[in-house]
Amino acid sequence: MSDTRSFAALRHPRFRAYFLGSALAMMADSIEHVISYWIIFQKFQSPALGGFAVLAHWLPFLLFSVYSGALADRYDPRRIIQIGMALFMSVSLGWGLLFLTDALEMWHAAALLVLHGFAGVFWSPAAQVFIHEVVDEPRLHSAVRLMATARWLGLLFGPAVGGAILLAVGPAYGVLLNTLIYLPLVLWLWKTPYAKKPAPRQLRALADIAAALREISGHRVIVPMILLAGGTSLLVGNAYHAQMPEFARDLGHAHADLGYSMLLGADAAGALVAGLLLESRGLLPPRASTAFALAMLWCVAIAAFAAITSYPLALAVLFVAGFLELSFNAMAQTLVQLHAPADARGRVIGLYAMSALGMRTFSGVTVGLGGQLIGIHWSLALSAGMLFVLVLSLLLATRSP
Repeated sequence: MSDTRSFAALRHPRFRAYFLGSALAMMADSIEHVISYWIIFQKFQSPALGGFAVLAHWLPFLLFSVYSGALADRYDPRRIIQIGMALFMSVSLGWGLLFLTDALEMWHAAALLVLHGFAGVFWSPAAQVFIHEVVDEPRLHSAVRLMATARWLGLLFGPAVGGAILLAVGPAYGVLLNTLIYLPLVLWLWKTPYAKKPAPRQLRALADIAAALREISGHRVIVPMILLAGGTSLLVGNAYHAQMPEFARDLGHAHADLGYSMLLGADAAGALVAGLLLESRGLLPPRASTAFALAMLWCVAIAAFAAITSYPLALAVLFVAGFLELSFNAMAQTLVQLHAPADARGRVIGLYAMSALGMRTFSGVTVGLGGQLIGIHWSLALSAGMLFVLVLSLLLATRSP
């Protein structure tokens, strides 16, 4: 039975530490994006490169998430997470050195974005597997939702802190300073205990994907949630974040000021409020039909943002979008983790990550490269409309006998 008390998982001291360290790491990730996306846009003025930023960042998730999940089943997930943190720090150092020497070229940006994607692949499945070590099953829904909130907490403070750093010390020193924000999680993972004995399972790359698919085949909860996550990421994902400098310009904020950061922050603020409100009230228990309904409302909000020409209204709509996105994503992920077989949890979580994160690879095509052809406003609106139809179809299919 689920623990319905407010902030149930935060009542556990180890989870509190894990939550705070993860939130800081997510903030550091967001700060790097704020600084690097702005410099890329200013230097190259290319929506196609913004689309490639999404493509290069998420393709490793598509190819290697299940393998990474199998690693978390086989080895200590704390060490897998630390490898991810080390790669994130290396990327920030790389950006900083290139900014300092004014040597940034397009291929440098592409390489660092790909490396950043690999860092995320090491981090994401292992971080979800490790939640089961920190909390018991009754608190799992709370823990998953709070970890999603931690992500958005980082995304909320990331644009604010990143924008302030960008203005105060410039991109080079700002992104170098950013490397230190990853350290608290890295150090805590060295000290916190880990009792589970990894399963003696051989790593089999593509065979692990096939095995995970066989294990969940026909499951009436896991399969629909993975399809929901994959469809959402395929058509929209977070591709509009990489294009936010152009949205900011079209809304009247063409410089690296607070207005640009607030557009990114509004989305995160809505998600943060969702996490806090839903946790404090014990609202929206995880159900597949609720997840589908929230996802469709999110499609409407994203399409509205694409069409809006008023900056204040854009902030309000992004806030609503963030609220809805956290709600349905956390619910879908909770349902997958609750129903995943214990001896294959890493692989199933990896399969979910491949769908939820890896399929964002192609949102860089639909939104980013599509924006090169018809404009980012039209490409985002059309992508959201197609996603609405897809989610509605999945909802109707799951209700069929």
